Amino acid sequence: MNTTPASAVAIYPGSFDPITNGHLDLIERGARLFDRLIVAILRHDAKQSLFSVAERMEMLSEVVGAFPNVSVDCFDGLLVDYAARQNATAILRGIRAISDYEYELQMALMNRRLQPRIETIFLMAGEAYSFISSRLVKELFSLGGNISGLVPPPVEIRLRQKSEI
Repeated sequence: MNTTPASAVAIYPGSFDPITNGHLDLIERGARLFDRLIVAILRHDAKQSLFSVAERMEMLSEVVGAFPNVSVDCFDGLLVDYAARQNATAILRGIRAISDYEYELQMALMNRRLQPRIETIFLMAGEAYSFISSRLVKELFSLGGNISGLVPPPVEIRLRQKSEI
């Protein structure tokens, strides 16, 4: 009989365009909860993104380097199919507000219907990050607002470089 426990693998999916300190908070907390955490960027060609998938993968790899059990990947298609291919047992999602919960609940129930063995784990956003979204960061930055403290420093540098082009 094998007494070695199975490795707990979770997927933290998102667009991460750009990664925020709220995302990074969830990654740090998820890294403590799971043996392996895969931060997975959804490749969605129809969606207009500020950063390419390759740029987002570079930024994510740079800011999650301190977590040895965290890796960065990208996928297209159904999240649960990707999670099954990665032998994941959980999908990690962050909740900032009630409005997030309503949407995330629908997704979690559909994912459970498609892949019953994969659980969705919700983590409440840290109070310091509960108002931050990638969309809000991009809007604030485009209007000349101060985004320091909202995104990791390497991401802020990339945003500034992007605006100089």
